[in-house]
Amino acid sequence: MTKRVVFQTELERLETIVRSLEDSEVDLDEALELFQEGVERLKNARRLLENTELTVKKVVRAADAALSGDDVDD
Repeated sequence: MTKRVVFQTELERLETIVRSLEDSEVDLDEALELFQEGVERLKNARRLLENTELTVKKVVRAADAALSGDDVDD
């Protein structure tokens, strides 16, 4: 599964969790479980974004180095 698909899946599930938590019919135990799941999914989504940001920075550095004729160390 690609990072994009995983990130999209995390966001979709987070949206579902938020809608469920906004529902006044959810009991306290279920709300707590949903909240805990939401926190974990948010951490996963944030980690995916951070990894993507690092990849983008590497690509930009490599492109800048290629344009200036410098070597890039990873």
